Formats: sequence, C-alpha cells, structure tokens
Amino acid sequence: MNNSIKLRSEIDDKYKWDLTTIYKNDESWEEDFKKAEELLKEIPNYKDSFLDSANNLFNFLKFDEKIDRLISKLYYYAHLNYDSNTLDDKNKKMNDRVLDLSSKYAELTSFFTPSILSLDNNILEKYYSNNPGLLEYKFMFDDILRYKNHTLSEDKEKIIAMLSKSLNNSSKTYQTLIYSDIKFDKIKDENEKEIEFNDNVYSTLIKSKNRKVRRDAFITLYNGYKNYKNVIADLFNGNIETEIALSKIRNYESSVKASLFSENINIEVYNNLVKCINDNMDVIYKFYRVKKKLLGLDEFHIYDTYVELVKDYDKKYSFEEAKDLTLKSLSVLGDDYINVIKRAFDERWIDVYYNKGKYTGAYSSGFYDTNPFILLNYKGTIDDVSTVVHELGHSMHTYYSCKNNKYVYSNYEIFVAEVASTVNEMLLANYMLKNSKNKDEKLSILNHIIDMFKATLYRQTMFAEFEYEMYDKKERNESLTSDYISDCYYKILKKYYGNEVVLDEEIKYEWMRIPHFYYDFYVYKYATGLSAACYIVDGILNNKKNALENYLSFLKTGGSKYPLDALKVAGVDMTDKKVIESAIKMFDKYIDSFELLYNS
Repeated sequence: MNNSIKLRSEIDDKYKWDLTTIYKNDESWEEDFKKAEELLKEIPNYKDSFLDSANNLFNFLKFDEKIDRLISKLYYYAHLNYDSNTLDDKNKKMNDRVLDLSSKYAELTSFFTPSILSLDNNILEKYYSNNPGLLEYKFMFDDILRYKNHTLSEDKEKIIAMLSKSLNNSSKTYQTLIYSDIKFDKIKDENEKEIEFNDNVYSTLIKSKNRKVRRDAFITLYNGYKNYKNVIADLFNGNIETEIALSKIRNYESSVKASLFSENINIEVYNNLVKCINDNMDVIYKFYRVKKKLLGLDEFHIYDTYVELVKDYDKKYSFEEAKDLTLKSLSVLGDDYINVIKRAFDERWIDVYYNKGKYTGAYSSGFYDTNPFILLNYKGTIDDVSTVVHELGHSMHTYYSCKNNKYVYSNYEIFVAEVASTVNEMLLANYMLKNSKNKDEKLSILNHIIDMFKATLYRQTMFAEFEYEMYDKKERNESLTSDYISDCYYKILKKYYGNEVVLDEEIKYEWMRIPHFYYDFYVYKYATGLSAACYIVDGILNNKKNALENYLSFLKTGGSKYPLDALKVAGVDMTDKKVIESAIKMFDKYIDSFELLYNS
C-alpha cells in the first residue's frame, strides 16, 4: 500500500466524524449491547398474548420500538467505526456482533406480521377505539394488510423462506461469473503495451482519445461476453422464471406489478416513463448528432459515444471551498435548510478524507436517534464537490424525515431516495454555471450534467423497457434463447440511438453485463428520481408558487405516505407526462448551452 496514504490517527479530527454523539466510548456501547441482549429474552413473552387486547398490542409495539431503536443505535456506532477503519479488528468484531444481534431480533419478532395478517378486518378497528394510541400505527397496519391476498399459509411461507437462498442462485452465480470467472483476451493500451483486460480497464479505454484503442476495447469486451452467452442467458432466464413463479404463487397479476407493489407504485408510472421517453427521442438523437459534429467524425460508432469532449479540468477545490460552494448554491432552499447544513460541517457529521482501511466511495447514513453522518473520500475534484452536495441531500432528507415523524415512519422509500440528492446536484451545477468565469470549468460542469441525463434518463429507461419486454415474453411462454435476447436488445438499442450512431453488432451482447437486470424492475427508479428532481428544481428556480415550501414539506413526509403521495406533496405527479418532459427539456437546454460554449 502507498506509504503516502495516511493512517486514521494521522487525519486531523476536524475532518473526521464525531461518533461520540452516539456513544461516548466503546464501554458505553458495550453496556447498551448487554441491555439489548436482555431485552431480546423478553420477546417470547409477548408472542402468544400481544393480540389479546388493544392494550397488549400497544404495549408490545412500544416495547418492540424500544429494542429496535437500541439495536439501531448500536449498529450505527459499530458500522460507522468499522467503515472508517476496516483494519481495526475491534471494529470488525463489534460490527459482526451487532449484525448477529439484529438477525436474532428479526427472527424473534418474525411472528408479528403473519399474526397481523391473520386478524379479522374488524379487530383492529375495535382496538383503535379501545386504545386511541394505536392510531399512530394505523398507516403501518394498513400497509401490512395490503399483503393479505398475497400472503400464503404459515407452512407455505416457511417453505419459501427455507428456499430463499436457493431462489437467489441465478443472481449469485451471475455475480460470481462476471466479477471472477469471465476471461478476456489481452489488449494494447495507448502506449502499445499489452495489458490484462477486464471491465474496469474497459471503462478507462472506452474514453480514450485514440479511436483504435476504444474500438479494440469495445470488441474485446463484447466478444468476451459472447463466449458466455448461453450460460448467461440461462442465468437470466432462471432469474426471470423465479420472479414470475413467485408472483403467481402470491397471486399477483404479473411480475412487474408484484415488484411495484411493495412501494404501492401504479404500473401507470412505469408505462408513462417509457412512453414519454419514446415520444422524445429527438433530444437524445440531437445529443449524439452534436457529439459527432464536435468530435469531427464522419461515422459515429457506438464505441465513440463515451469519449470525452472536454479536456480534463484539473482544478482542485479545497474542502473549505466545497463547503462555501455548498452553502451558496443551496441557499435558495432557505435559512433553516442552510443552518442544518452548517451544523453538519461544524459539528463533524462528515468524514472527509481517505485513510488506510477506510471504506471507499461515499454515502449518507444515520437514523432517528443520531444525526445523519456522511462518509466521503474527498480528493478535491469537481465531481467530489458534487458528491458533497449529493450526500448532504440524502442527509437532509433523513434529518427532516426523522425530526417530523414518529419513529415508525421515519424512513423514506427507495423510490424517492435519490430525489433530494439530485435536487442538490442540480442546484450546485446551476450556481456554478452562473458564477464561474472559467470556460473549461463551465464545460466540465455541463459535460457532467449531460452525461447524467444521458445515462440516467434515457439509458435507464431503455433498460427498463427491455426488462419489461423480456418478462412479458416469458410470461407468454416465449423461449428466451441467448440469440433471441440479444436480437431483442439490439432492436431496442436501434430505437434509442437512431440513425446518428453506427451500432456495431457486438453491442447486442451488452445486456449480459448489466447486473441491475437481476434486481427485478429497479432501473426505472433512477429515471423517475431524476425527473422528479428536475421538476422540483425548475419550480424553485423559477419561483413557482409554493414550490420551495412544497419541496421542504415533501422532505418531512418520511415514511408517513407512500412514495407517489409523498411526491404529490412536492407538487410532483409521476403519472403526468409533464414531469418527465421537464427533465427532457432541461437536458435539451444543457445540450444547446454546451454546444454554444464549446464553439465560442
């Protein structure tokens, strides 16, 4: 390991998160761990009697919340310490212990949901009258009861639970294959040096200024996947067949509706996204046309689409500069929002720099009884500045959700999870574009935003359309051979790239390297999240009546509403095409701005 990388102890405390706000020391953590172990022993005492009366149910819920909050507090202290220094064996042991404790807690309380589902419909209404305190949990109970027609008998549920690991075998085997076992031919880099090739190398070479290098990388990658097309097709089929079988077993109309059910998402949202993007292909075609022109190419191949148009912008921003840009760019969100962000900086909610053994990447983490915490590996690039505001968006969403809801509703759903973070990114970009005097800096910002729209709005929708088609064909008992899947994927690619891009035949195997196809109907959420964020930002920056107030109210809903209802608080109706169109118009505007500035 590079000796220039600092140890955890060598990082200035002001750049490290302060976890003493959770526990003053490890000894205090150990005391609570013992308390949690003792509380777990009491759970069986409730199992057979917690539904005997309204008071019994209420008392169990409060007792359960006490344990859940205690274990969560233990978990956040342990996992944040571990992620900041995975080389410390003590941190690992504490993290492992609390994960085991959490698993035991889940096992001991597994009786709760099936018991609620077994109740007669009028029992809970009677209990609400007998103990009005239970009304606090009504939304939770209603959500559980939605599953009544999709829940099997106790014996059948136990069988499915026992098979759960086996049912994930297609996904697990796929992950092992693409990350460990696939072998590619060697390739020559820009310096004509022969090197080992893999997906990570590809992600670098496909952006090469040397066209031969990126073409060779493209062909090497997809010919490599082609060699495994039959086994990957079998795994792909296996995953789809499992999801379809489970949806039928649980009495859902289709696999896509089964997937959307947990967040109570209407299929209309999925269909609206795909249709709206299909109706506005001219914008993505325009992007490729502009890129082809600026690159000066007679033929614009698929392997040309990733090459950078702008030179590397190598300005470094100190963390203090990033803080200043954050506060200025987000000031449009109001004093209360900014004051909490100032606390995040001043009270050390953020772990800024990399140290030996630190978890890579970035995230926001925290819960009801802590402030949010942010892990960064800040290097000072413009992307790092964007990451700061992105993670603060997550943290502020968590902060407002926890401060404005009862514990049971303090967590928001995945469907809305990227909205607040993307709002912040867009506000930062807007501020920097308005205030920067440097052409290269502006081009770099515009390039980053345009890539985000291309990759998130159009590409993820393309994936969503392909995924839906594959499940639909399988549910109609069509055979999904490797060649058939590849041909279907190639047909969709032609629609999304149009006549502006030469689609080399190897690209038809791209579906084989997309792991999200094993997270049934997940990818569309990236596109809907970006669209919602663009609609919100457009309203705020154009001083649309109540746009800011409505957005802040949305951040406060937490899990007290279903995602679509929560977004309606922000004035966003995801079944309305104007939300998706707002993002498309913004994408179109940024393409024009980039071309104009590039040629100036």
